[in-house]
Amino acid sequence: MSSQIGPLLRGLRLEVGLTQEQLAQQAGLGVRTVQRLETGKPTDVRMGTVRQVAHALADTLGRDRDEVWQELLTAHRGQGEVSVPASPRPAPEEIHRPSTGPVPEPVRPGGRPTGGMLAEVADTLAHDVRSRWIREEEQRRIHDPFPLPVRWRSAPEGLLDHWDNISGVAPGPSSGPLSLDGDLAQITDIYRRIGSRRLVVLGRAGSGKTMLMLRFVLDYLGTRSSDDPVPVVFSIGSWDPAVTGLRDWLIDRLLRDHPNLAARTAGRSTLAAALVDAGWILPVLDGFDEIAVGLHRAALAELNAISLPLLLTSRTEQFADATAIGVLRKAAGIELTDLTTTDLAHYLPRTARPTGQGELPDRAATVWDPVLDELCDQPNSPAGINLTAVLRTPLMVLLARTLYSDTPGQDPADLLDTARFPTSEAIEEHLLADFVPTVYARHPPARPDAATLRPRRTWDAQRAQRYLGHLAGHLDRPGQRDRQDLAWWQLSSALSLPSRILAIVLACTAVMTGSTILATSALELTSINRPLNLSASLLGGLVLGLSTGLALGLLYGIAVVFGKEAFNPSRVRLKLPIGGRQKAGTPSRRLPTAFGAGLLVGLAAGLSYIPAHYVLLFPGVVDGAQLEIQAPVETVLIRSLLYASIYGTAGSLALGLMATLETPLDVGSAATPAGLLAINRNTVIRQALLVAPVITIAVAGTYQVLEGSSVQGLLGPPEVPWEWLARGGECGLAGTLSYVLAFTAWGQWVLFTRIALPLTGRLPWATMAFLDDAYHRGVLRQVGAVYQFRHARLQSHLSSVPHTSGHG
Repeated sequence: MSSQIGPLLRGLRLEVGLTQEQLAQQAGLGVRTVQRLETGKPTDVRMGTVRQVAHALADTLGRDRDEVWQELLTAHRGQGEVSVPASPRPAPEEIHRPSTGPVPEPVRPGGRPTGGMLAEVADTLAHDVRSRWIREEEQRRIHDPFPLPVRWRSAPEGLLDHWDNISGVAPGPSSGPLSLDGDLAQITDIYRRIGSRRLVVLGRAGSGKTMLMLRFVLDYLGTRSSDDPVPVVFSIGSWDPAVTGLRDWLIDRLLRDHPNLAARTAGRSTLAAALVDAGWILPVLDGFDEIAVGLHRAALAELNAISLPLLLTSRTEQFADATAIGVLRKAAGIELTDLTTTDLAHYLPRTARPTGQGELPDRAATVWDPVLDELCDQPNSPAGINLTAVLRTPLMVLLARTLYSDTPGQDPADLLDTARFPTSEAIEEHLLADFVPTVYARHPPARPDAATLRPRRTWDAQRAQRYLGHLAGHLDRPGQRDRQDLAWWQLSSALSLPSRILAIVLACTAVMTGSTILATSALELTSINRPLNLSASLLGGLVLGLSTGLALGLLYGIAVVFGKEAFNPSRVRLKLPIGGRQKAGTPSRRLPTAFGAGLLVGLAAGLSYIPAHYVLLFPGVVDGAQLEIQAPVETVLIRSLLYASIYGTAGSLALGLMATLETPLDVGSAATPAGLLAINRNTVIRQALLVAPVITIAVAGTYQVLEGSSVQGLLGPPEVPWEWLARGGECGLAGTLSYVLAFTAWGQWVLFTRIALPLTGRLPWATMAFLDDAYHRGVLRQVGAVYQFRHARLQSHLSSVPHTSGHG
């Protein structure tokens, strides 16, 4: 009985209205393969090939993939019995290379319960991750008009572990290497064929590693079962393996990008830690080559110390250097290949506007025709050699598309001008240099959030290039810990530490001066024995503010040097324990730290009385001073300690109470940069509304208690009955605002990123709006709660372009 696969395949293709070329493209095959299947000429049809065609047809028809595949197999069996492998895998006919040994059965990771709290949390995380990367895929226009073909071959065996270790087979006859050749549509299937579930993706800069990573995450989640781990992307370039273990770093990044995972389990660990420890996380580690060069081998040793499944991307050269002594244990590898001239001929014309009838009857002419003619007809000409070398990676093709297909009036034939572009490097530099000016020459993109009512901001290309250059330079500067992530709470480090301390001192001085003037003026207006003296109030506020600001600036500098994580965004909110007690393991465990911090800040403020006393009582500075000029040094010291105890008690009580009322953020979805900023702004405002009245009451109450004690003479009698309340309000207002500006992530965002950096011309006043706009123009990408430059090559180029500070 002859095979009926040809007529059935042709009928299904005509039913959906596809040409043979279109079906081949969707299936990731050559058009000749489809032609041979329809004519029934092949005598050894590969099951992987049939499966690819079946999946492409099923997706177009809206039918079940396995159902269509079984129909085609049944039709084919008329030619002879064809055994169906237990776990068939697609393998394009053009690139299939048989393995030299038996193919091991896919191994499913086990050990995770299919139900329970962690399983539900993992499902929620999977939904969040999928939603995030679908948006990112749309933002990158990967499917416009269709994905660039990303293909690969098995990586050189000298960079990998023994195949028996990768497969996990028992000692004995070798299973032999497994062919991993494939293309973008096969990445998940190929990954599941690897027994260890550890895969390294290698390639040159811009070769499509990130595109492959993105497709892997989405395809894996699309076929994920209830007990499969959740693939989560981690930009590994910010990891310092000499300081932080991989497990702890993964947990920290999960908490940053998914604040709801800060909630604690019954065992008092965070949900993030519980997911990692239980094997619910499949780390997708992007950018091994972005780790500092001297740390590559330390990173490799740390990766070998864990048995987690993973997918790791890296440039080939850097990974080869790191594995010169030892390999990544149990990891298979693939290496991405270059795009071909045929790929360019299929892709570039469809990205451009038709300009007329083409040479072929079914093809429209475009601006790319002269370029493609040169590459196809004269590949060995100087222009053809240079341009072919450039357009071999998806990154450069997408840059060329942006400059010439998406921009009216531009002629890509200019790229063939060898006088202007004598080398391939000159062409690459041109594409990189013109990318930002080109995308900023367009109208601003529509806002994705229709609920945003703020007026649309625009930036001219020159200013945008300058701001982006400063941001890239900030990431690439020597000693920078995080060389990838543009995190809003870390942008303040673009200022030197002395500059930040100076800003803290000035801000705290201004806050203290204002609150002192308000309190003193109110007291003088209501006291019959104390006339209004604005100059004395101003001077007193300045001196007290400056001395307090210097103390707080010193504390800030100490916190920066010794507390690297001191100013990360808050992962908690305040919640009154109404209707029941707080859950075990809430952040009230921070009570000792918060209590100590409040005590230190209060002591610093109290000790500032010493310099203030001598300045204010210097003869002729302030008339009618209430304290004796000749007060003994001992009296001044005692007064200072007394004030320090009052303010320290108030500060510790306020921050301690705040810590006891903290509970993890109730965030139902993954964090975004703007979303995390808004959450932290609201959290800090609520903290301030709690801290200010607590400090006010604590200071006023302490004064009242001490009024009838033996130390009353040191404080002096109140001139009006409510003087202590006014002084408490002064401390509450000044102390709270100083704490917010100096010791919270949002306060430093306001002080440094919204004020100080724009004053120097290094960032725009509307920084977050600028970052969001750059993201929607395709210059930046969004990875969790941070932005990153779309590609390391673009970041490197922008950081190397000279830029001068200016105001914008």
